[in-house]
Amino acid sequence: MKEHIEKRAYHVEILPPKQDSAKLDADLAGFAEKYQRVMASGFCACITDNAMGHLAFQGPEVLEELRLSVPPGQVMIHLNTFHTKESLDEILVTCRRQGIRHLLVISGDGSDRLPKLQPADVGATDVEAVTSVELLRYIHRQYPGDFETGVAFNPYEPPEHEFEKLVRKCAAGATFVITQPVIEKHPVVDQLLATTTLPIVLEAWMSKKLHLLSQAVGYEIPEDTPFDPIATLRMLHQTYPACGMYLSLLGFKTQYDLIRDTWSVPTSKETR
Repeated sequence: MKEHIEKRAYHVEILPPKQDSAKLDADLAGFAEKYQRVMASGFCACITDNAMGHLAFQGPEVLEELRLSVPPGQVMIHLNTFHTKESLDEILVTCRRQGIRHLLVISGDGSDRLPKLQPADVGATDVEAVTSVELLRYIHRQYPGDFETGVAFNPYEPPEHEFEKLVRKCAAGATFVITQPVIEKHPVVDQLLATTTLPIVLEAWMSKKLHLLSQAVGYEIPEDTPFDPIATLRMLHQTYPACGMYLSLLGFKTQYDLIRDTWSVPTSKETR
C-alpha cells in the first residue's frame, strides 16, 4: 500500500454487476471498460463485496469470467463477513491464484438474502458474532503471507471507540487503513495520522449528491447543498499530502479525465 501512495496511484472503486441484473451483459461490459481504464492509468481497482447489502457477483469471479488480466498490485478486493465459509475460502483461493494480494477486510452490510459467517467458521471461540477482526485473524492464520490486509476507519464514530477497534484490527494483521468519506480537514483524521504509522488512504466522495453522506457523518446534509468533488479532492491532496486517495462513486464519463491533474505522477526530480 505504501508503494501506491508513493506512486500517487488512485484507488478507484468499481462495483461488480448485481446478480439480479436485467441487463447483465451490458453491466459486465461496463465493468470491463471501467476496469481496463483503471489498469491503463496505473491505478488500483477496488472491487466491492455486495455493496449496501445488495447481492452481486464476486470480483474475482467476474475477472475470471471476462478473462481480465490482473497486473501486480493493481487490484484490491473488498471482503466482508456476509458469506458462507465455503464461499469465503473460494474467494480467497481465487484471489491467491490470480495474484491479488490486497484485501480490504470489513464487517460489511448485510441483508436477509446474505449468509453470515459464524464464529465456528473462522475458529473464533470468544465472540458471539464475526467482525472484521475475526475475519482478519482467519485470513492470516489460514493463508499466511498471501495477503496484505487493510481495514476501515470511521472518523465520525466516537474517537475512543474507533481507535480501540483499530488497535484490535492492527493486532489481527491489518497493514493499512482506509477511512470513511472525508470532505474537509477533520480533527479525528489528524489524530489518526499523528498516532499510527500505517499507510492511510482517505475516501474521497466523488458524487455531487453530498446529502447521501448524511447517515455516514451523523448529521443531516440538505439535499440542495452545493458540492464540487474535484475541488474537494484537490483540497484533500493539499491538506493531507501523505495520504492515498480512494475514489468512491467516481463518474467515469464526466470525472475520470479530470482527476489526471489532481494528483500527477511525480517527476524524477521529485523522487530524488
